[in-house]
Amino acid sequence: MPYKEFIPEKLFYSIGEAAEILGESTSLVRFWSDRFADFIKPARNNKGNRKFTPKDIETLKLIHYLVKDRGMTLDGAAERLKNNRDGVDRKVQVIEKLKDIREELLSISRSLHVEDPQS
Repeated sequence: MPYKEFIPEKLFYSIGEAAEILGESTSLVRFWSDRFADFIKPARNNKGNRKFTPKDIETLKLIHYLVKDRGMTLDGAAERLKNNRDGVDRKVQVIEKLKDIREELLSISRSLHVEDPQS
């Protein structure tokens, strides 16, 4: 699943923005934030709302990759993040680039495709 284009220009992202970037629900992001508290430490505003840093967003992407794409359990994903975060991070970056390239190639293919006007 390709993630929405993410440019770390903001200092903090709301839980809704984090969910939109991941293409998941806010309740799932909230659950992962609580479940992976060793890796995600969102700041909280005066109302108690979570405010995620760009680093937190990257960690959520890693969790998403491990749990949703690779089918790992939550405990397995936590263990992988603890023991081999750099390896997982590189894999996610490569996959994101490949997905971007695929989308670009599909877009080019669609623009080159000429339909037969008689059909």
